[in-house]
Amino acid sequence: MRFIEGKDRKQSSLFPVSLDDTIEQENEVRAVDIFVDSLDLEHMGFRVHFPEGGRPAYHPGVLLKLFIYGYMNRLRSSRMLERECKRNIELMWLLGQLSPDHNTIANFRKDNPEAIKKVFRATVVLAKNFNLIGGKLIAGDSTKLRAQNSKKNNFNKKKIDRHLQYIENKLQEYNKALENADGTLAKESIHKEMDKHNKRKNNYHRLQNQLDQTKEEQISTSDPESRHMVLRNNITEVAYNVQSTVDAEHCIPIDYEVTNRNDSKAMGAMVRRAKAILGSTDFTALFDKGYHTGSELEIAQKLKIKTLVAIPAPASNAPDPKYNIQNFIYDQQEDHYTCPEQHLLKTNGNYYTNHRGKSNESKFKQYKTKACKGCPVREFCTTAINGRILARNIFTAVYEENRRNMEADPELYRQRQAIVEHPFGTMKRQWGFDHILSKKGKKRASADVGFIFIAYNLKRILNLIGEKDWDKLLKTIHSYFTTWLCSHRSILRTKRHVDIAEYILPIILKTFPKKPYFSP
Repeated sequence: MRFIEGKDRKQSSLFPVSLDDTIEQENEVRAVDIFVDSLDLEHMGFRVHFPEGGRPAYHPGVLLKLFIYGYMNRLRSSRMLERECKRNIELMWLLGQLSPDHNTIANFRKDNPEAIKKVFRATVVLAKNFNLIGGKLIAGDSTKLRAQNSKKNNFNKKKIDRHLQYIENKLQEYNKALENADGTLAKESIHKEMDKHNKRKNNYHRLQNQLDQTKEEQISTSDPESRHMVLRNNITEVAYNVQSTVDAEHCIPIDYEVTNRNDSKAMGAMVRRAKAILGSTDFTALFDKGYHTGSELEIAQKLKIKTLVAIPAPASNAPDPKYNIQNFIYDQQEDHYTCPEQHLLKTNGNYYTNHRGKSNESKFKQYKTKACKGCPVREFCTTAINGRILARNIFTAVYEENRRNMEADPELYRQRQAIVEHPFGTMKRQWGFDHILSKKGKKRASADVGFIFIAYNLKRILNLIGEKDWDKLLKTIHSYFTTWLCSHRSILRTKRHVDIAEYILPIILKTFPKKPYFSP
C-alpha cells in the first residue's frame, strides 16, 4: 500500500520569499492588522510616547494586535501568547516577528482597561458603518464569570463567626489538655497548636474589622472585589457579574460592564449608555425580572426609553385571583383604591419605609377600609386579621407602565433570551471563556472581558459581511486609517513611518481577494 510521503528533513528547500506569501489573502489576521492600524491609539488612552534612552518599548499597536488575535483564537494566557509569538507564523507576520515576553504582555492588559473598552467601542462603530446595528430593539442581561478566588477564601460575618466559634472551642479543649498533660514534649506540642489557632483567630478578627470598616457584606482574600454569587440552580461561585446590552438586529453587543453586584440596580445605567451609543431614544429595551426595580424603571421612563421588564411573581396573592391587587382600581387624583366590591381604600397620607438603610430601601403608603370587617367576600380577598391593606410604593406608577408595556406586546419580550444568549453562549460554551483570567479587582477583570467582547464583535462582523461586503470593509477601514494619518502625522516618530504606511495600505487594499472565507 502506498502512502503520501513527506520530504527529507535534511533536504534543502526553497521557502517563500517573504512572510506575506505564507499568509493566505483571506486570513482574518489581515483584518486584525488593518483594524488596529485604523485606530487612534493615543486618543484612546494607550501610551505611545516614551522617554529617550534605555531599552525601546513595544508600540501599543503591536501588543493590541497580539491580544485581539489571541482572544479570537482562544489564547488568553500571557505565557501562551509569548510562546505562540515564536512558533505561530500568523503572529510572526502580524507582529513583524517581534516576540514580547509574558510580563510585557500581561502588563499591557493590566494597565489599559479604559483604552481596551474604547477599542470595543470602535468595533461597535465598525458594525454601525455596515448597517449591522438596527438600533430599534436591544436586550440586556448578565452572566457570571468565575473569579480567581476560591469559595474558601471568601468570607461574610456569619462565616467568620462560625470559624471563630470553632477556634474558641478548640482552644478550650487545648487548655483542658494542657492541665492534664504530662511531660515537657506534650505541653510544647499543645502550645504549638494553640499558637497556630491564635494566629488564625487574629486573622479572622482582621477580616471582621475590614468588613465593619468597608460596610461590605462579604470579602474575598485572593481577588478582593469578587463576590460570592449564585450562578444557576443554587450553584454558587466567587465571581464577577458582567452586564451586557445586545442589539437585536444581528446579536452584536454594544456595551458591557463588569460588576460585583446583582442585576437590581444595573438597568438605569445600561439604558443611559445605550442611548449615548445609539444616539437616540427611539428603541425598546428588554430585560428579565432581575432588573425589575422601581428606581431603574423610573430612570428609563425619564429618558423616554420604552422598556419591557419581566414582572416577578407577587409576594402574596388573594385566595381568589379575582381579588388580586391588579384588580383594585387606583384613582390618582383622589389618591384612593376601589376594590372589586366597590369599597374605597384610603390612606392617612403617611409614608412608611421598607428595608431601611439598605440598597433596596423604598417608601410606601398604606390603603385600607373599615368595610373589610363586615364584607361578605372577605375570605376570598384576605386572610389577614385586620382586613386587606394595600401598599403603594412611590414607584408603583412606573411599575404599572411597565406592566402595560408587557401586556401590550408579549411576543416582543419573548425575543429577549435569543438575543442575549447568542453572544454569551458563544463566549462561554463555544470558546470556553467562563472565567476571569486576571486577579486583583474589577479593572483588571474589565480588561480581560473587554478583549472577549472585542474578539466576539470582530468575528461576528467578519462572518456577517461575508463575500459581498469584503471590499467595503477594506475601504472603510482604509479610509479611517488614511484620515487618521492626515490629522496625526506629528505623533508618528519619523516621516519614514508615514511614507511606508501610505505606500503599503493601498497595496493591501488592492491585493485582498473578493471572496474571502472566515472560519465560524
